[in-house]
Amino acid sequence: MLDAQRAIRLVRQHAEAWHINPSKVGIMGFSAGGHLAATLSTSFAHQLPLEKDAIDQLSARPDFSILVYPVISFQDAPTHGGSRKNLIGDPANPELVKRFSNELQVTANTPPTFLVHAQDDKAVPLENSLLYFQALHSHGIKAALHIYPTGGHGFAFGLGKEAVSGWREVLLGWLKETLK
Repeated sequence: MLDAQRAIRLVRQHAEAWHINPSKVGIMGFSAGGHLAATLSTSFAHQLPLEKDAIDQLSARPDFSILVYPVISFQDAPTHGGSRKNLIGDPANPELVKRFSNELQVTANTPPTFLVHAQDDKAVPLENSLLYFQALHSHGIKAALHIYPTGGHGFAFGLGKEAVSGWREVLLGWLKETLK
């Protein structure tokens, strides 16, 4: 989480030199990386008592999030057990389950989000994306959820995967609309 916060801030610090608009910096994550991206999107202001420098004065809030078959919830039914165990241990502390169930952390400050998932994903249940989308919608956050009937888990950019092969183009259209 600290590395993700630092990465967003570092991009903003170097935006002019890198020819990047500092108000259009996002995060993208796949599977467990989707959990990290969602955690940053919901807890970007979380601070630890560490020494600060000038970069820490910049916002770590992503301007948008792209979550691909993301682990979202650590609650029993929809979770990916391995991700939950690796991050918060087994047995899971109920306070940590709540803290890292990102559908429970969405606020009006959560950035616009694009979600993509396959219905036949056997590793990370589709309910993860559904729960996050519902939370975003209930807070009035601009969001898009694209569910494909097949693609399984780990389809990445969909290259050579018929059902999910066009999701990148859908994403590009969403980005153009969201970031204009």
